[in-house]
Amino acid sequence: MRPLGQVIDQRYRITAFLGAGGMAEVYEAKDIIMRRLVAVKIIKDDVLDNPQNVLRFEREARAAASLDHPNIVAVLNLGSDDGHPYMVNELINGVNLGAALETRTRFTHRETLDIINQLCSAVICAHENGVIHRDIKPANIYMTPAGIIKLGDFGIAQILASPKMTNSQDIIGSAHYLAPEVSQGKSASIQSDLYAIGVTFFEIATGHLPYEAETNVAIAVKHIKEKFPSPRKYLPLFPKAMEKIMLKACKKNPRDRYKTVRDFQKEIQNLLANPNLLKPRQSFFVRFFGFATDE
Repeated sequence: MRPLGQVIDQRYRITAFLGAGGMAEVYEAKDIIMRRLVAVKIIKDDVLDNPQNVLRFEREARAAASLDHPNIVAVLNLGSDDGHPYMVNELINGVNLGAALETRTRFTHRETLDIINQLCSAVICAHENGVIHRDIKPANIYMTPAGIIKLGDFGIAQILASPKMTNSQDIIGSAHYLAPEVSQGKSASIQSDLYAIGVTFFEIATGHLPYEAETNVAIAVKHIKEKFPSPRKYLPLFPKAMEKIMLKACKKNPRDRYKTVRDFQKEIQNLLANPNLLKPRQSFFVRFFGFATDE
């Protein structure tokens, strides 16, 4: 870990350590030239020896830098410091949805739809610029205090016009959000990103993942073989209109899902425009005895 006060590439003075992943460390830093706080993501010493890791880091930078959208974490600069590639991102004043779920369990129906709508806008921008994210999940989605959603962490993104860096047998991505066809070794696609959005939809709406198991392999097998659960497993009064959209996004066969994320987003926006469709499912007993709704 780099000490506070160190200057990266004669421009970015480290002010705080924000965290680390498998390949890189992230620091809050003061941009000496622009006089603003930024997030600097710099490759770790122990991964520099593997050229594949360097290529993957550079691919993330290239993929993210090619995208300009208010719902995508902005890349401000790319460079190298003493042989260590780095990427400078806008500093997000907020939390990722994974951390948010740990404290608040789940989001309301309206909040969930707003989050997914904004997420769709980010993913549509990526897809229309030839980038498949491949790792959409709450931990990679950030929310500002104003409620703006920002998709980040393009570390395993696939640029459609570039050659693949992995074999078709390599499974890359988070098992809980991995589409069945990708778990089976097929290429990531618009539909596999859509599936990951659907799983994220399920998780932030219910506070639960659709499948749990002790190993990633066991989780992947469940995605392949087991019926996708209804959100009513956890919220018996979950709105039927929301459930229908969620389950279509998470069909086992990618041909049965929405053709594009834009098609999926239109359904989400229809619910936002017609809140009467969010009325909870109610059985005879609920109507008769007047039980409280899930919301």
